[in-house]
Amino acid sequence: MTFSLKDTLNLPQTNYPMRGNLPKREPVRQKHWAKLDLYNKKQGKSNAPKFVIHDGPPFTNGNLHMGHALNKTLKDI
Repeated sequence: MTFSLKDTLNLPQTNYPMRGNLPKREPVRQKHWAKLDLYNKKQGKSNAPKFVIHDGPPFTNGNLHMGHALNKTLKDI
């Protein structure tokens, strides 16, 4: 008697494909964005001053701790 381990799992049933198939789907998505001129629309909307946050990896000076999480959260906000 053979069975598939997949049959032993209680997975939700969805209409979404199980694989992203990105090599085929990404060009279609990029063409759609180009048709909408999404990049230029997004670039033209902001009147805010431009800035750059230079931030290295959090682990260069020791182990990760809650201070790293706070730092990243504040920068994201």
